[in-house]
Amino acid sequence: MFKRILIANRGEICLRIMRACREMGIETVCVYSTADKDAPYLRLADRAICIGTGPAKESYLNIARIIAAAEIADVDAIHPGYGFLSERPDFSQACRDCKIEFIGPTPEAMAMLGDKVACKQTAKANKVPIFPGSEGAIEDEEEAVGVANKIGYPVIIKAAAGGGGRGMRVCRNEATLRSSIRAAQQEAAAAFGNGAVFIEKFLEHARHIEVQVLGDKHGHAVHLFERDCSMQRRHQKVIEEAPAPGLNPKKREQVCESAARLIRAAKYHSAATVEFLMDQDQNFYMLEVNTRVQVEHPVTEMITGIDIVKATIMVAAGHELPWRQKDITMRGHAMECRINAEDPDKGFRPCAGLITRFEPPGGPGVRMDTHVVTGYTVPPNYDSMIGKLICHADDREQCMNRLARALREFHVEPIKTTIPLHERLMQDGPFRQGGIDIHYLERLLK
Repeated sequence: MFKRILIANRGEICLRIMRACREMGIETVCVYSTADKDAPYLRLADRAICIGTGPAKESYLNIARIIAAAEIADVDAIHPGYGFLSERPDFSQACRDCKIEFIGPTPEAMAMLGDKVACKQTAKANKVPIFPGSEGAIEDEEEAVGVANKIGYPVIIKAAAGGGGRGMRVCRNEATLRSSIRAAQQEAAAAFGNGAVFIEKFLEHARHIEVQVLGDKHGHAVHLFERDCSMQRRHQKVIEEAPAPGLNPKKREQVCESAARLIRAAKYHSAATVEFLMDQDQNFYMLEVNTRVQVEHPVTEMITGIDIVKATIMVAAGHELPWRQKDITMRGHAMECRINAEDPDKGFRPCAGLITRFEPPGGPGVRMDTHVVTGYTVPPNYDSMIGKLICHADDREQCMNRLARALREFHVEPIKTTIPLHERLMQDGPFRQGGIDIHYLERLLK
């Protein structure tokens, strides 16, 4: 096992990894920017090293500075968490070149699954259902029109190298497609350094179903069942839950095994999430693969009892997964609310600033993953998420009731947060009944 790990991240996920390392007897080194210099979680690390100023490109996205910090601290491995450099094959390769273990997939596996075009080709070869669409990247307008005419409108343009809605356009006719293809390529190039885009059939009323998978260096891969992440806004998840409500048991088995099969085919080790869209008849199609720990990993931990962060460390150190598929079972229902420092009444405008009151909830079945305390200042430089509230109960209805209770106990002042939105959603009829689609929240907020 590793003696010392550097955590190349910040905030809630940095603290989450630090706690896992502490329980495993591993020393931790945290890197931080000047914007985070007073963050309380840094005091819990065995060592903290400043790597630059507030802008992420000067600190958390600066590979050379992170590698230098790792060498100064003489670490065995680097855990990237999520976001920032977590899905960059060049960061994984830099760690390999410097003989530092990257706690995540190899650069080859990451490149194969992280690039949506290459991932689709691998999925197709391994009988994982994929959307009808272009075989590879679209080169020009006429090629795009030809593909769309073949598969039928509406279609969606997607960036090959990224996510989060950037480089994405829904086109319902040829005129829109022609006007959108170049803009999508330019947006993708600006966001990901890669302007390649492709075209797929667009589902009007889709659910977002994703499968958590773990692989090791010995060729084993298991799934930890699925999550439903359909409650989202502008392709950003708001609430995640496990298991997916109303999912046919046979479909559950099919979608979960498809995900595990893809991960085995890629010779992938570490945590991965295979994302699918599912239509109203529960036909499913692979969307993409996230080659890292997910923000919403706690809901899977709550229903399976498996610590996903510890598992990533174990397999990076060369250990076999201690479970086979038959050993993994589900218990109850779990749901996660992302608590963002945003004002839902003003277009979700970010709300940086000093927090003078922070009182998170507690009680049976309540988990709060956060790095925030009273007196913490939310910096304007990074993602607005300040925590994740997760609840677990015997069934979905009890889980939602528990979340509603916990949200009423949760107080953050004076900045605005998304807590009131989550309180509203816990009482929303269609959501409580289950089976909403990925555009439901945007329709609700109009």
